[in-house]
This record gives sequence, C-alpha cells and structure tokens, in this order.
Amino acid sequence: MSRRTSPSPPAADASGRPLRADAERNRQRIITAAQEVFAQRGIEVTLDDIAHHAGVGVGTIYRRFANREELVEAIFDKEIQRVIELAEEALTREDPWDGLVHFFTAAGQDFAEDRGLREVLLVGSHGKDRVAAARDRLTPAINAVLERAQRHGSLRDDIEVTDFPLIQIMLGAATQRTKAVSQDMWQRYLTLILDALRTSRERPTALPQPALSQEEFDRAAP
Repeated sequence: MSRRTSPSPPAADASGRPLRADAERNRQRIITAAQEVFAQRGIEVTLDDIAHHAGVGVGTIYRRFANREELVEAIFDKEIQRVIELAEEALTREDPWDGLVHFFTAAGQDFAEDRGLREVLLVGSHGKDRVAAARDRLTPAINAVLERAQRHGSLRDDIEVTDFPLIQIMLGAATQRTKAVSQDMWQRYLTLILDALRTSRERPTALPQPALSQEEFDRAAP
C-alpha cells in the first residue's frame, strides 16, 4: 500500500485574506518539496535544503512559515491523522487479529516510505500543538486495536500500547539499513514480530521476503 498525499487547503495571510494565486502556488511547492525531503532524509534537514529542492529562495519559505516547526506541523498533522484512520479501519475488520495485522502492516508501509513521519510520530520531538494533539489522539486508537485482539485471545496479554512505537522504531532501523538493497525487507521482520505477538499458531507464517545474502548484507548501509 502506497501513501497518498494531497495538496494542503489554501492558506491565508496574517489578516485572514486568502493568499494570492502565485503565493499559494509557492506555498504548495514548498510543502510538496518538504514532504519529499523529509520522507527521504528525515526531519533534521534545513530550510535551505527544502528551498533548494523546491527551487525557491529560503526567504520564500520564511514568508510562508516562520520556522521549520511550523512547516513540520503543516505537513504531519494530516499524516498522523491518516495513521489514526488506519487504526479505526482496523477496528472494522471482523477478525480482531486480522485487523491488528492490517494496521501494523499499513502503518509499517507508511513509516517505511516516510522517514520524517517515523521521526515525528515515534520520536515525538518535533511539531507544535497540532502535531502533539494528533499524537494524543493516536494512542487511544492504537490501544483499542490491541485491546480488541487481546479480548479475542489472539494477542498476548502482556503487550502494551507503548510497545507499538518501539516495534516501529526497530522496523525503521531495518528499513534504513537495507533500503539500498531491498525496499521491502521490513516486511520480513514485521512477520517475525507478529508471529511472536500471536498467542498461538499451527505453524510459522511464511516470510514475505527472503533473507539478505551475505553480499547484500555487506552492501547494506551501516
């Protein structure tokens, strides 16, 4: 499943008036460039990096966003909401375990494709009030998915909501190390983790990706 991003709604200037068409085009250009740079390189890039990728001067960014944190908030409030919706969708699955697997897999895909989202959501040191509020909404949504599977008896009862971000951080580390040789290696390790989380199974789940060869391992990023 690939993530889909859509343009942000038109912004207004300090007086509340809609931005001129050229100013709004520049704003959307900056947001698109920031999404791409954050996804590839993480949150610790500079506004100069984003301006270069957008093909605008850094002053153009400062006319739209006071600092990097405002830009982070403009992008990731919506991205975190998408993860919340994935959790809510999981709760509609008839089988609670299938819902949990769907959520872990879909969220894992988002985190694998977007390093910035991993850092904003899982590390939690970036973004302002809107992003913090979105994180606060996500925790009970994840907890509902876990508790439903535990009541069903398919998820071990010693798993807590705080385990989810740590599992995704581990998968993110595997993604960063192996992405040069395989974009989907995280799926192998998620399958292993899910087998460990399940209370019982007749046999091990087939792994969706083969292990790295020694040559691939040696080529993987340190």
